[in-house]
Amino acid sequence: MNEINVELPGESLSYPIQIEKGLLNRVGQELSALTASRRAAIITDQNVYRHYGDKVKSQLAAEGFAVTLIVLEPGEQTKTFDRMPGIFSDLIEAGLTRSDVIMALGGGVVGDIAGFAAASYLRGVDFVQIPTSLLAQVDSSVGGKVGVDLPEGKNLVGAFYHPKKVLIDPLVLETLTDHYFADGMAEVIKYGCIRDADFFKQLASLHSRAAVMEEIEDIIARCCEIKREVVELDEKDKGLRMLLNFGHTLGHAIEAYYQYESITHGHAVAIGMATLTRIAEKEKLSDAGTADRIASVLEQHQLPSALEEGEVYNHVLTYVKKDKKQLDNKLHAVILEKIGKATIHQTDVSFFESLKTGGKPL
Repeated sequence: MNEINVELPGESLSYPIQIEKGLLNRVGQELSALTASRRAAIITDQNVYRHYGDKVKSQLAAEGFAVTLIVLEPGEQTKTFDRMPGIFSDLIEAGLTRSDVIMALGGGVVGDIAGFAAASYLRGVDFVQIPTSLLAQVDSSVGGKVGVDLPEGKNLVGAFYHPKKVLIDPLVLETLTDHYFADGMAEVIKYGCIRDADFFKQLASLHSRAAVMEEIEDIIARCCEIKREVVELDEKDKGLRMLLNFGHTLGHAIEAYYQYESITHGHAVAIGMATLTRIAEKEKLSDAGTADRIASVLEQHQLPSALEEGEVYNHVLTYVKKDKKQLDNKLHAVILEKIGKATIHQTDVSFFESLKTGGKPL
């Protein structure tokens, strides 16, 4: 087993991330050891419930837990503020108290919703993350960011609220479609881009999903370790943690423009990473050839590096202006000086003006 401990000294808070094939078979034992309570709510979605819902529920019941299942519609469209009152009502009806536990069983959407519910309900209830997508395992389940989307943009309402534990079983990835496995690989590649050139080279050497799965525990652990390092130094995303947003300023804008339907998060971030780096190269902020190296690895892992319809960028820039990572009226764009070394470049939306020519900044 790989175990990584996230420690936030300023808040005297720490929690473990456990990574092990087959870990889902011990969920009941893990939760039993974590809490004296014997009441839990599982928040999941219909797709994940079909694969793992009954399995997790039966394990908790075997440990004496009274279990409430809240099953949501799958997809980013579910992650809205309007959905929260219904979830709170379900928790009230279940009799969940502040001493009980909420479990997030699913991908990033479920983790964000369940975490926001846990942060808000009764002003804070313990929760456990059981991420079932690669994207959630390497990124969204770690670091305490929870929240929901508004029509104006992604994750504009939320909180920093950390889980008590993160349980990662890489075997659950076997039920992912190739599309959603690739979605997660975008975030994996991001970590190599921003902090670890050797890790990036490792990913470039893996030419199939099967090859990735042979090394999956170590890959997930390296991503979580990088995120742990950054989060411990900047929990509230006002400095170093912004590096984790490489590709996300454009990526989130692309998702919002397409109303979170036709382009999923990882694919949008992939486009954002490659496109932003082409702009940075033009501005002499990134080493020449960096964008091509990123695009090559993205395409190798079945990810896009540009929008097919370049004229769409004209509309996407409207959403860039609403980016939540603006501080002091400045847009903080994450750029790569080179693979493995990211920096924060203070700018404004004019940095992206060259995209108005049809999405070809070079």
